[in-house]
This record gives sequence, structure tokens and C-alpha cells, in this order.
Amino acid sequence: MARADRPAVTPAATDGPPGTEPARRAVEAVWRIESARIVGALTRYTGDFALAEDVAQEAVAEALVTWSREGAPANPVGWLLATARRRAIDGFRRRSALDERYAVLAGRLAEGEASSGAVAPPDRPDDLPWDPDRVDDDVLALMFVACHPVLSPEARVALTLRVVGGLSSEEIARAFLVPVPTIQARITRAKKTIAAAGVPFELPSAGERRQRLGGVLSVLYVIFTEGSTATAGDRLLRPEPAYEAVRLARMLAALLPGEPEVHGLLALFELTAARFPARTGPDGEAVLLEDQDRRLWDRSAIRRGLAAIDQATAVGHGLGPYGLQAAIAACHASAASVPETDWERVVLLYEALGRVAPSPVVELNRAVAVAMANGPRQALSIVDELAASDRLSGSYLLPSVRGELLARLGRTAEARAELELAARLCRNVRERSVLLRKAAALA
Repeated sequence: MARADRPAVTPAATDGPPGTEPARRAVEAVWRIESARIVGALTRYTGDFALAEDVAQEAVAEALVTWSREGAPANPVGWLLATARRRAIDGFRRRSALDERYAVLAGRLAEGEASSGAVAPPDRPDDLPWDPDRVDDDVLALMFVACHPVLSPEARVALTLRVVGGLSSEEIARAFLVPVPTIQARITRAKKTIAAAGVPFELPSAGERRQRLGGVLSVLYVIFTEGSTATAGDRLLRPEPAYEAVRLARMLAALLPGEPEVHGLLALFELTAARFPARTGPDGEAVLLEDQDRRLWDRSAIRRGLAAIDQATAVGHGLGPYGLQAAIAACHASAASVPETDWERVVLLYEALGRVAPSPVVELNRAVAVAMANGPRQALSIVDELAASDRLSGSYLLPSVRGELLARLGRTAEARAELELAARLCRNVRERSVLLRKAAALA
């Protein structure tokens, strides 16, 4: 029987020194898939969210060293949990005021060694502290803690990606183009804020869960949006955070099958991500919708997205904001080309979206759909009203759309000036190049 501090290695690992790179890949794979369950289980055991995340990270660091030397254990999740629990117990032991709590935790560890991986009995060597075919409520609780209203929106995003998504600070910083210390500071402040506010690690009541679900969905929406069209930098797409948002949305849909907007959000993500393979060229340049090779679109993702819309419709009383956006994306996904898109339906969907979730961006998108359905003159009046309201001041989106409409109306000089203004305001290199290319074509 393997000792608690010397987990059994896989047969392949006994042929020689396992090496650092295989160990790193093994740790990353386990952490990316199981981090939410690991941190959730540790939070439930310790009652301390910050401590759970810290000891989980310490266990990962220890795994990189130990697995490089001895190979990955037969039960890597159990190994990480057992190691993190021991770290937590050591922390409580150093805090003499918590001796009684330490005794409780020590008892739990002794009782749970077989299932945690610390000791692997011959008859059940692969037991996990959860059913691998069932998504544990710990994950859902973890999502609600990470997206708690006491945190700033930026902190919610960083904490969700860290503790629920399993991304490192470096990966999060790279996705959002901010320095690593900034992300680390956000995560640290978030954990301190949660501790100071006494946020419990538990599922909110059904009523409160419904109230706070919007915050969870908005965090996933921000993560996906930044991945699908980067705000700044030299890449149009940042697929890593976008696909992570898709994975988390799938997890949330499994946890809350009766919430229509969860399915609506998942549908929006699937249908939008389906177009990723065609949105950039070989050199990373942006490819406009009308120029995309639709044969490259991911048909499996489109089918999943359409199925999610059906699910949202089946469990709800009409589509909400995310469901309506997904329905718009479905119009594009189902069309053979831009001219063959059902633009009249898109206009109606944007009108509905404007009623349930009014915003200047929704109105601007409605203007684009109106231009495709009824011509640029009617659309330009909508855009001019937006410009007069000054609700999109400083955004490149309004002058870019206005420039397109003016060009279609033959007002070339004005169109070129608008597109050049949009390029100056745009922070994404790839989108800026498209705008400048359009402006140059009008010279």
C-alpha cells in the first residue's frame, strides 16, 4: 500500500525518470479540468475560501516537483486534495487559536484518506471524493462566491477565471492585456473582500440565486466577449478565454437546467464561437462576415447552439436578453450568405432586445440590420439620433457604422472622415487595419 506522502505511480512512470515536461502537462491537464471541484471541496472542508485557493495552489506547486521525480499518481485529483488538506491542517496548526478546528479537520482527513487518494485501498484504488459523472454543487457555490456582488466587475472576472476556470494569473493577464501584478492584486483583494464581508461558501437560496444569477452570467459574457473580439492588442481573437467561457457556461447549464437565460447564454457562445475559424486569415487579419468562407464554420457548435436555444425556449416564458442575442446569431448561422440572411427577422429581434435590455450598442446594431433590410437611408437616421444623444461618445463603433452607411449613400468624403475617426478611436490593431483599408478605398 502506498504511503500518504509517496503516492503510487503509473506503470509508465516506473521505466525511468519521468521528467519535468510530462509532469507539467499532467498537472496542467488535471488542474484545468478539476480545479473548480478541488477548490470547492477544500472550501467546504476548511470553511475558508481564500485558504482553500491558496493551499490548492501550493499543492499544484508541490505536484510539479514530486510528479517530475516520481511520476503522476494513479489518482492525481486525490493526490492534490490530500496534499492541499495537509497544507490547510498545517496552517491551522500554526494558528494556535484554532486548535479545535484543526482537530476536526484532522479527523476528517483520517476518515477520508481512502477516498482522497492519501491511501489507496486495493479494492477501490480510483475512488474520488465526488461522483465523476455528476457535477457537484460545490462548483455552483464556487461560481456564486467568485461572482459575489461585493466584488468589482474586474475582480469577479479575474477570480472566476482563476478559481473556477483554473487559469493562471499569467494566462488571465495575457487574455486581458494587463500586467500580471495587476491580476494578482485583483485576486488577492477579491479574496480579502470576500473574507471581510463574511461571504459564506454555500448555495444561495432559490430566490437569491435567481437574483444573483445575472451577475454570474454577466461575468461569463465579459470573458467571452473579450475573447471573441479583443478590446486592444494585435489579435482580433483571443480564443483561450472565449472557449473557457463556453466551458463554464456548459457547466452552469448542467447545474441549472431550469434557467432559460443560462441556456440562452450558452447558445450565444456556441453560435458565435462557431464562426471563429473563418474570422481571421492566415496572418491573423480580420475577415469580414461577407467575406468569410462559411464552410469553415463549426457545424457541431452550431447544432449545439440551436439545441440550447430550443432548451431556453422550452423552460422559459420567452427569450431573455442572452436568448435574443443567440436567436440573432442563429439567423447568421443558418444563412448561406449575407444577402440570404433573414434581415427582417434580425430587425425584429433587435427591437425585442431593445425593449428588454435597452442600450446604445443594441440600437446601433439594429441600425445595421435595418440597413440590410430596408436600405442605408433609414438606418442613417437611427445612427444620427444616437450621435446626437452622445451615448457612444469615444467609441469607434458609431463612426465605423456611420462611415459604412455614408459610403453606401455615395457621400464619399464624409464616409472617409468617419472611417478615419473610427480607426483613430479603435484600440485593436486588426480592426483598425480594416477601417483604414476601407477609408483608403474611398480616396
